[in-house]
Amino acid sequence: MLRSSLLHDPRPDGAATTAEASAAAPSPGGRAGGLKRWTRWLHVYTSMIALLVVLFFGVTGVTLNHPEWTFGLEPTVSAYEGDLPDGWVSEYGEVEFLVVSEYVRETHQVGGEITDFGNDSTSGHIAYAGPGYKAGLVFSVPGGAYDLTVEEQGVIAVLNDLHKGRDTASSWSWVIDASGALLVVISLTGLLIQLLMRRRRATALVAVGAGALAAVAFTLASIG
Repeated sequence: MLRSSLLHDPRPDGAATTAEASAAAPSPGGRAGGLKRWTRWLHVYTSMIALLVVLFFGVTGVTLNHPEWTFGLEPTVSAYEGDLPDGWVSEYGEVEFLVVSEYVRETHQVGGEITDFGNDSTSGHIAYAGPGYKAGLVFSVPGGAYDLTVEEQGVIAVLNDLHKGRDTASSWSWVIDASGALLVVISLTGLLIQLLMRRRRATALVAVGAGALAAVAFTLASIG
């Protein structure tokens, strides 16, 4: 009986073959559904990673546009004077800028990176800069008397300089590059999610077009 039932399939001819083929073939929306899930996953997790990045650049973008907003954190300027120690001039009469710089760093806690230095027959100078920070050293040659001025511009200025990448360490430029890449991924995946949804596709395209036109119009108005 079992063998007989296996040999005789009660279903119409070709029905089993059609059902099996339908099950094996990918559904029309299979690839689109997989792309939508992958895009949504990428969008969600890059957004979570970039949350503080977006917040930082959003807030500092506003403070950059309003430099008068110091929130009571006014710049402080400090002045120092003194004499350079022995050894700041080599036996050939050349200024040892490394010795001079290390001395003022240790003595006056000067920070920042050296942005300029040099000397002539009567004086020399070293300039330092960092986010929200500037220092300038001027010294006499060959006497060694110096004047040092340090300007600290406050927390808001530090954040604004970080936003612009001005006077920052080379490692910070990698942070800015990574932040920009994350924002690009978030933007493109967000747009792709909308385009993959049929009901929202037209609305998304209209919104993108309107936003692009508005951006171009504001840019042209600002230039003009």
